[in-house]
Amino acid sequence: MTRRAALKVPAPAEFHPAYFLTCGGMGKVTTEYKKNQNIFCQGETADSVCYILNGRIKLTVLSEQGKEAVVGLLEPGQFLGEGCLNGHPLRTVTATAMQDCTIVTITKSAMLTHLRDEPAFAEFFVAYLLARNNRIEEDLIDQLFNSSEKRLARLLLILAHYGEEGVSHPIDIDISQEMLAEMIGTTRSRVSFFMNKFRKLGLVSYDGHIQVHSSLLAAVLNRKPHLHS
Repeated sequence: MTRRAALKVPAPAEFHPAYFLTCGGMGKVTTEYKKNQNIFCQGETADSVCYILNGRIKLTVLSEQGKEAVVGLLEPGQFLGEGCLNGHPLRTVTATAMQDCTIVTITKSAMLTHLRDEPAFAEFFVAYLLARNNRIEEDLIDQLFNSSEKRLARLLLILAHYGEEGVSHPIDIDISQEMLAEMIGTTRSRVSFFMNKFRKLGLVSYDGHIQVHSSLLAAVLNRKPHLHS
């Protein structure tokens, strides 16, 4: 599981995972979910893997003390619930639609069969897992060595898909300062302070959604002395 969104994995040549996962076959079901609807909940039996065709998914964890924390945002082209393949009997997170979503659910037995019998799918899935693990390592380094200000800047760049073909997009989901604070391990007041600072410096702007500008990327890369570790 990754804590961040925007994890992109190139599929092997001539293999189309969305088509493969939605084509006929036992153990695969495509379901539409409405905004704020749960796909699965923490503590439920883990007996399937999900693949996101459309929409964004929020992953949350509820502690024994009743405190909820956001631990990941997922988007089209990503899997969730794959822990069942590693012997996890119960869901460790709750997955909730942040917007209307289309999800393919594959039973554990069907998933294992596809991985065994379909080399192209197995290659795609392994590439996804490797990319996800790389992102987890990046997140850990970010958490250990960067300031909360720089962690917030990095998260905003990821959510805005910076670095993909040099194109920036507004963050197209409703995301609160509380959620941003949970994801970077700081307080909402600190996130509010940094967001106001970024806006005044022209690094971000607001027009219905957060718009991330290239100047924020330059600041993160230390081309401009706005952010400090």
